[in-house]
Parts: sequence; structure tokens; C-alpha cells
Amino acid sequence: MINKKYALLIAGLMAASSSMAYAEQPNEVLGGTINGNLTFASDYVFRGESETMDGDVPVVQGTLGWSNPDGWYAGVFASNIKFKDPNLEIVTAPFIGKAGAFGDSGFKYDVMVFSYLYPGASYSNYTELWLKMSKDFGHASLQLEVTPTLDDWFGVDGWHGVNYAMHPSYNFDNGFKISGSVGYQDLTGNGAEGWGHWNLGVSKEYAGLKFDLRYHGSTVDTDHKVYGDQTLIFDDRVVIGVSKSF
Repeated sequence: MINKKYALLIAGLMAASSSMAYAEQPNEVLGGTINGNLTFASDYVFRGESETMDGDVPVVQGTLGWSNPDGWYAGVFASNIKFKDPNLEIVTAPFIGKAGAFGDSGFKYDVMVFSYLYPGASYSNYTELWLKMSKDFGHASLQLEVTPTLDDWFGVDGWHGVNYAMHPSYNFDNGFKISGSVGYQDLTGNGAEGWGHWNLGVSKEYAGLKFDLRYHGSTVDTDHKVYGDQTLIFDDRVVIGVSKSF
């Protein structure tokens, strides 16, 4: 049976997305426009880790955002999750950022502050600073990412992390897109240890929907200081998802 918090999350995301879907024109607010995305997927994998106890439950995720022509944007992301801690049922993540280009160099940047907030489990809240740079090469593109934590990682006293990753992609003329990620989540502090993670997938838009099939993996094994007793949530896995943007 779906619990009350999960049901409210789904209802809220569906209501928000429906109102945007039937709007004839984009909603203009403070010189910018409102946008959104709704996703249903078999799992929620974050840097190699299943956020749903090894795909124990499917996920519904939504993003409601605002952006303006100058590259400023803000919004909130939400998803159901499942961990050993029964209080970790939902993550909501407000964010704000600025995207743009370095003149005519072809290089683009994206700087964002992203806060992970856990209703009912505020002791796990933390914030990251996402720093990204990308460049297109014809049909191909490459994005580099450095993402440090701004406070204690997942609320663990004295733990701090930096995620280093690169995200290549290639768009085919027939509409298919291959994309992936290779990264390392560095984690420092007493008893902490980082891990490598990667994914590779193919996506395609059809009938107004985006379909994504993706393989995820990591370097976590039974000797890992942090997750050695939870390797199941870091097992290699295939995730399928479908999303709709508004």
C-alpha cells in the first residue's frame, strides 16, 4: 500500500504538471517562464547508489522551475525514496543557479546551489554547489562537473564530499541520444571513503514523451568503509524511465 506521504507527493506533482500541460502559453513570472518535468522510473540511482533500497519501489519525480533570458533559474525537485531509515521517504530539493556562455568560445557554464531536504529526517539535510562546464562538438558534447558539499554530507558530522565527473553525449540524426557519466564521489572525514560510479544509456523522444534506458555501476564492494554492508544498493543495474516536459 502506498503511504500517505508518497500519495501526496504523486498527487501534487500530477496536479502541478497537469496545470502546465494545458496552459496555452508559458506562465510568465518576474520576466521569466515557468517550466516543469514529470518522470516515472523503475529506480532512482544517484552516483551509483539506488535511492530506493535496491529498486524496492518505483519512483515518481517532478521538477517545477523558473528561468529567464539572462540565464538565471530556480525551482524545486521532489522524489520518493527508500532507505534503512524509515523517516527517509521523500526528498525535496530547492535550487537556484545561473547558466551562460563564455563569449564566443563555445564553452558554457552552469553554477547551481542544490539543497537536499528530507521531511521528517532533517538531520540528513545537506547542500551542494554544482559547478559545470560544457562544450559541443557537432553532434557530440562533453560536460565536466565539480560538485562540493557546502555543509556536512548527509548530516554526518565532519564528513564532506566532492563529486568529480564527466558527462559525454552524442545526438544521432534519427533522434536517438547516447549519454553517460564517469565520476568519483570523494568523501572525507572520520571513517569516510569515496567511490567511483558510472552510467551509460540511450534515450529517445516519441509522442511528446522521453524514454530512457540506462545501465548504472559503481566500485563499492564488501570492503568499503561506508557501504560495505550495503553493497546491494550499489549493484550494477538497468533503469528504465519515461518523462514529460512542460
